Amino acid sequence: MSEEHHDDEDNESGIKTPKQLITVIAASIIVPVLVIIMLTQFVNLGNKQSPGSDTYAPAAVARRIAPVASDAVFDASAVVIPKTGQQVFEAQCTTCHTAGLLGAPKFGDAAAWGPRIAKGYEALVTSALHGKGNMPAQGGGDFSDYEVGRAVVYMANKGGAKFDEPKAPVVAASAPAGASAPAGDASGAAAPASAGAATAMATTAASAASK
Repeated sequence: MSEEHHDDEDNESGIKTPKQLITVIAASIIVPVLVIIMLTQFVNLGNKQSPGSDTYAPAAVARRIAPVASDAVFDASAVVIPKTGQQVFEAQCTTCHTAGLLGAPKFGDAAAWGPRIAKGYEALVTSALHGKGNMPAQGGGDFSDYEVGRAVVYMANKGGAKFDEPKAPVVAASAPAGASAPAGDASGAAAPASAGAATAMATTAASAASK
């Protein structure tokens, strides 16, 4: 009888309450998940490069030893088309003039532009190029003086002016490559002529001495 009672105690589970059962089930789910997450992090950590590990990589070395200046080839014959007044306005002037910020005359507002138009185109373009009040100088920036002038005409005319488009700058034409060729040809032709004359004189002198 005592042996049977002992065997029953050995076969009894350690789970005696529902709370213990829930704890065991939760642990059996959570522990494997945590183990999988830790293994994933370990694998990803092995693939990561430590800071500065690419210092001696070929691309990094090439960037460090590259010259500060690089040669760039530009096509001198390429035609540069100037921006229109509207294009310059939309790219540069619209920030202040569309909403009339910082005291700028609002685009299309004839009352605001009237006193400025009365001063003339030259006064307006001078203010645009060199700056005035809260407006910084636009000259020497991304747009040429000619393009800035076109923007001034565009805005002023929308405000009631009747300014003409500014004249496009005259670009000096480069001399053709073969322009100096005729001089070279002339000098080349003169050389054989002088050599022939010298030969004729020597022949004449020799025949006279033989007589």
